[in-house]
Amino acid sequence: MDMSAIHHRSDYCQCYAADKDTVVIRLKTGKDVDKAYIFCEDPFINQLAGKKHWSGKKHEMELEMELENHFVWIYRAQPKYKRLQYYFEVTGGKDRAIVFENRVCDKKECSGMSNNYFKFPWINPGDIITPPDWVKNTIWYQIMPDRFCKAEGTNSDERFLKWGKKTSGWNDIYGGNIKGITEHLTYLNELGVSGIYLTPIFSSSSYHKYNTNDYSVIDPDFGTENNIMEMISKAHSLGIRVMLDGVFNHCGSEFFAWKDVLSKGKDSPYYNWFFINDDNFAKKQFDTSDGRFYTFSFWSVMPKLNTNNPEVIDYFTKLCTHWVKDWDIDGIRFDVGDEVSHRFIRALHEKLKPVKPDVFLLGEIWFDSVAWLNGTEYDSVMNYPISTSINDYFKNTALSSKNYMYMMNYCLSLYPEQITKVLFNFLDTHDTRRVFDTCGGNVNELLQRITLLLTTPGTPCLYYGTEIAMTGGEHDTDNRHCMPWDKIDEGYNSSVTNEIKKLTSLRNTRPELCTTGLKFIHHSSHPRLLHYIRYTDSSKLHIYVNTDKELFTPEINGNILYQNNFHSGALLPGGVLISESV
Repeated sequence: MDMSAIHHRSDYCQCYAADKDTVVIRLKTGKDVDKAYIFCEDPFINQLAGKKHWSGKKHEMELEMELENHFVWIYRAQPKYKRLQYYFEVTGGKDRAIVFENRVCDKKECSGMSNNYFKFPWINPGDIITPPDWVKNTIWYQIMPDRFCKAEGTNSDERFLKWGKKTSGWNDIYGGNIKGITEHLTYLNELGVSGIYLTPIFSSSSYHKYNTNDYSVIDPDFGTENNIMEMISKAHSLGIRVMLDGVFNHCGSEFFAWKDVLSKGKDSPYYNWFFINDDNFAKKQFDTSDGRFYTFSFWSVMPKLNTNNPEVIDYFTKLCTHWVKDWDIDGIRFDVGDEVSHRFIRALHEKLKPVKPDVFLLGEIWFDSVAWLNGTEYDSVMNYPISTSINDYFKNTALSSKNYMYMMNYCLSLYPEQITKVLFNFLDTHDTRRVFDTCGGNVNELLQRITLLLTTPGTPCLYYGTEIAMTGGEHDTDNRHCMPWDKIDEGYNSSVTNEIKKLTSLRNTRPELCTTGLKFIHHSSHPRLLHYIRYTDSSKLHIYVNTDKELFTPEINGNILYQNNFHSGALLPGGVLISESV
């Protein structure tokens, strides 16, 4: 048995409270392990009988998931006294090992040794990770306001390009606005959307607004404070939540504090709001790779804010409180969320949750984000590992359904289950190539990817225009085109939209798709047929996505809920089938 492959740590990923009564414990082992057991009990239970020796009760663990090189085992304990002490025993053939906190050893070698037990000290209600419950049931829709819709009757501006003209420059502005979004909330509602995520809306010199100059003012190109409040109110009346983009890692070059620093240098009261390393920091040079001051990437027009500074924390905390309290927003997405300080996020969390307990705090982080998801900072993160896994599977046709399972299970093993339910899943964003481009213009493949998105644990997000198969490359000037409303009104790609509506309807009505229940099934004769079950305690859905080269005939014992490229009982290559199990 490979003992070096066995791992457990009593942290909030492998040992955590799922609710006020339940402790979830995970153990990772190599694939040479065939059984895993946990010995657990209250650490003080034997003291009642005057016994010094502690011994736990034995329980068999369940094989939760298979990774490429490991198994993950799980046990759900409900400790009567809220405390738990435990250790593990694993078997592989004739081998038997004991897993303590300080060592993994052959069972014969453990007697007489001083072994440390694992502990879950106490289920404190205030320590249970509790992201907003509504998020797991939400289908999001990302909007770039400048490119989504310019409302009829709104003022024109000589800076605005003709709507729909192909963008070619970094600063092309089209005049999309908040009123345009408000006018299309019914459209989004009919699409099945229940949450919208807006890229930044505050005063800025760019169309994308990620170089914010004034966080207290809606950019005039977009509208006014009354416009955003009206939009939020109407969205709420339709059951649609609203999340704003908070750019707190850096500001724009016209931000009042940065302008003061440029003018006064070290004499500015805002000097320590930034990371300045050189007296000659203000020299006219776009590239900051010389380190004279820190910026987003190396762009001098986006100076990096010192989110460790109590004054910076206080300034943005007051702003966010205003958005939540007075505008009634439902969430904040934190741009470059891995670079702002933990102290900053904790302070915002502590301030905003009492104002609106179910406000959703989402971090933009592109990798394993466990350090930010302990219940005191972000509620969730943008799940780039899931996006990468889905897109890579279609890109590399040498990968099998088992490879896909390994990638998915890795992502699902990273966090507590209550976090997994609200992970922000997507196929593309304003920072990536559009998904229809990655499909090579293949509509069937687009529907397959969207099926995977909408039936994977987490809260899914569609990038604006995906529902009409909008195209766009990875470059920022190509993946952010204007929404072609004139064509949409004429029925442009309505067949694609109608299929996506069927899929979002399933997501919105089937409880199986809002849980973490997931089991993969493999068919040796069809190595690239994706088949998995989404389930609750009382119901199951079978999802089939045929990326194989051959047709597949599934065994169906319930109603077919969705189908594409399914004929005469056979699922064709490029097809999707979703059925319920009875």
